[in-house]
Amino acid sequence: MSTGTPGKTAGKNSNRVVAAVCLAFFTGMIGMAYAAVPLYKMFCQATGYGGTTQRAEKQYAGRVLDREITVRFDANIAGVPWEFQPVQRSMTMKIGETVQAHYKATNKFDQPVTGRATFNVQPELAGPYFNKVECFCFTDTSLKPGETLDMPVLFYVDPDIVNVPELKDVKTITLSYTMFPVEKNKPVASSEPTKGNGKTVSDTENLGG
Repeated sequence: MSTGTPGKTAGKNSNRVVAAVCLAFFTGMIGMAYAAVPLYKMFCQATGYGGTTQRAEKQYAGRVLDREITVRFDANIAGVPWEFQPVQRSMTMKIGETVQAHYKATNKFDQPVTGRATFNVQPELAGPYFNKVECFCFTDTSLKPGETLDMPVLFYVDPDIVNVPELKDVKTITLSYTMFPVEKNKPVASSEPTKGNGKTVSDTENLGG
């Protein structure tokens, strides 16, 4: 003889279904949250949204305009015990000309540290037209204690920038990098560096070689 009733059994089954759906939804939301960061990064790199520069598939623009533009170089650190700065604070080139700039990083900590750079340009609308052929921002960089590394950036400004009404008269673009610690090194990077500290560089003087 059954001790339960059909109504109670159906209610329990319904509750189990609701719980399973809620669990699946919650799990899916967590997965989407983790995927959102790399997807957003891919979106920015593909569209130049938020001043994100483009990674060029070809080394040259195909044409060079008889018009110059100045690129200013900016460097910042966020939790990395490094001295990080551009070797040259500004550079003037023709629009469409492929040129190379250099940044320099020195690990001031007494242990190896790995960093990763994020980047953008100002004005933000110039992001899709600032094409980097080679850049240290696409890979993690590891430095031994006291080690100094030259970090080149090969880039050009797309000639199509002059066809954009808001950018046709722009004469200066600022390329800005911020160096962050890679996840596994966060505890190390939060400690005090052994000597000196990083600084932000944003004026237009040459630092020298």
